[in-house]
Amino acid sequence: MEGAALEPGMSDLPRWTRLDGWPGPEYHVQAILRAPLAWAYRWCTDYSPEDPALEGGAFRRKVLQKSARRAVFEDLEETPTGWNWSRSVVTFHPPHGWALLERGNRVEAAASYWLTELEDGSVRLDLRWRRRPIGPDAWRASKAERERTSTAAWRRLAAALARDYRRSRTETR
Repeated sequence: MEGAALEPGMSDLPRWTRLDGWPGPEYHVQAILRAPLAWAYRWCTDYSPEDPALEGGAFRRKVLQKSARRAVFEDLEETPTGWNWSRSVVTFHPPHGWALLERGNRVEAAASYWLTELEDGSVRLDLRWRRRPIGPDAWRASKAERERTSTAAWRRLAAALARDYRRSRTETR
């Protein structure tokens, strides 16, 4: 991406957020998170086995490691063509972002997540990723379809985050 035209404000992002060297299209989705930056960051990076239900997924998640610097988890999903398995290593870059590297039996991917505080106190999430299908059975959806399904998942996650944030505010009163 060196020298490439970036969206306004994107040129200030740290180098780790760029996906240089990954082939294929760069996918991009945004979501508005109705919580302050620090709260949204903690919520988004607190990986758990309940995550698939929050995003409407049919997969299972097992968290193998969680620390202040990184998380490691595996996802498993049964499909008509067999199992999809992946292991993700997430590196945290508080307070604004985190990076994910994923390797599975049908795909490998790299993603960067960046949170930007907005004037109204909410947060915009920018998710950018690239992926490489592995083998002939890998689902090869169009760029538009991938972004549509990811946007829908992040809308569900943003709604769950907003509910949890409202609940946390009423519990502390």
